[in-house]
Amino acid sequence: MTSEEGFVTTTTASTTADAGALDLPLVPHWISGAATNGSSDRAADVYDPATGKRTKTVALASPQDVDAAVAAAKAAFPAWRDTSLARRTTILFKFRQLLDERKGELAEIITSEHGKVVSDALGEVSRGQEVVELACGINHLVKGAFTENASTKIDVYSIRQPLGVVSIISPFNFPAMVPMWFFPVAIAAGNTVVLKPSEKDPSAANFIARLWKDAGLPDGVFNVLHGDKVAVDGLLTHPDVASVSFVGSTPIAKYVYETGTAHGKRVQALGGAKNHMLVLPDADLDLAADAAVNAGFGSAGERCMAVSALVAVDSVADELIAKIKERVATLRTGDGRRGCDMGPLVTGAHRDKVTGYVDAGVTEGAELVIDGREVVPDAQDDEAAADGFWLGPTLFDKVGTDMSIYTDEIFGPVLSVVRVESYAEGLDLINANKYGNGVAIFTNDGGAARKFRNEVQVGMIGINVPVPVPVAYFSFGGWKQSLFGDTHAHGVEGVHFFTRGKVVTERWLDPSHGGLNLGFPQND
Repeated sequence: MTSEEGFVTTTTASTTADAGALDLPLVPHWISGAATNGSSDRAADVYDPATGKRTKTVALASPQDVDAAVAAAKAAFPAWRDTSLARRTTILFKFRQLLDERKGELAEIITSEHGKVVSDALGEVSRGQEVVELACGINHLVKGAFTENASTKIDVYSIRQPLGVVSIISPFNFPAMVPMWFFPVAIAAGNTVVLKPSEKDPSAANFIARLWKDAGLPDGVFNVLHGDKVAVDGLLTHPDVASVSFVGSTPIAKYVYETGTAHGKRVQALGGAKNHMLVLPDADLDLAADAAVNAGFGSAGERCMAVSALVAVDSVADELIAKIKERVATLRTGDGRRGCDMGPLVTGAHRDKVTGYVDAGVTEGAELVIDGREVVPDAQDDEAAADGFWLGPTLFDKVGTDMSIYTDEIFGPVLSVVRVESYAEGLDLINANKYGNGVAIFTNDGGAARKFRNEVQVGMIGINVPVPVPVAYFSFGGWKQSLFGDTHAHGVEGVHFFTRGKVVTERWLDPSHGGLNLGFPQND
């Protein structure tokens, strides 16, 4: 890849990584329609998780780089705000076309830096594209209301207008889809964007920026700022940033919400999860077992909507676990470009953290049914098999609610079975959890499903659906410690987040009207 493409530059800045990184290409920022290395001398390593090797470095923004990205967005805002909806949506449609044509390339980039299998990366891009398609029809969603002659010869109407410069801080697990939850709607509504992607897999954001430019988006409307806490804090406190959209862990989501709102910003901060799947005795156990494997181990469990706690009514738990074991035995863990079912974890440090939870589960007394630490990966060679960031599907049974494998968001391929005696006990267990992101119930009893839907304290619910991520015209977001802020992502709530309302009361006087009246205005 060349510097003209904007994905990497061939000359690196000096870096805080070790000397060997100086020979690696650098992923630059994308500011005002062009790649730039910025002013910082700091950079971070980017790895291929399937080989464990560094492949490039990524620039880490300085405060001056933050200012430059925000200034570019601020300068572009007046003209973009005043661009007609027809022109904006024309560019959205072109972006959608280019994304559709080149989504295979984007999926390969994601796999090379995140590790998820290519088919999963393609699915990620396709789900993100749903929000692009929603934004293509934003004309309908930003319409106001009009009342003629609300008072004599006075009309009242409402309008929705863009906020200005909006920032997006996105996580490593979905480097394309999660940013696309936000920026298509923000741009279609007339805002300008500064995206700070994860430094672990940064190249997807630059690829997307290039697509926007090719689609005809004016320079400065979409900017990519790479970085760490310096960049995050810079966006949270910058006086010219109007809003912050964040997805990540609960502690950081809380920090983002508190810091951003303290600096007068509109904030939607989506936090962590401990998603449960309740299996009742009347459920189709084959369907439930398929769902548990798919939702527990897809993308190596690095999904905020992954099922990590399987709540099984005790009478069917043994049979369900046996079916899960049969299915896991057929899975291939390995390089995501080799047609495997599950890839590596994103970094060595994260793999070690997840492995530490497996160790803790054994120490705390859970029954280890499948030990992912023993996985033999399907890799390109013996060196990759040894050095990649591997952990296979891991299954625990008889997990207590006081064990760390239950209480903590592990974000890896670790599925914990918690046994309960009844539906009521399972519901109480789920509602007692501090998170409220996603939940699923598997049952053939419509009454039980309806009762669960009404009583469970979680934002997104699947009934015989294990990963209940809503389609783009509904909104995504959880309850409790899984969301800080009042507004969910995409859908109508997303449009409202990136716009603000005005109400206009209007009267056009006819020539005969006049006179003074200092009294409070009254309807007549």
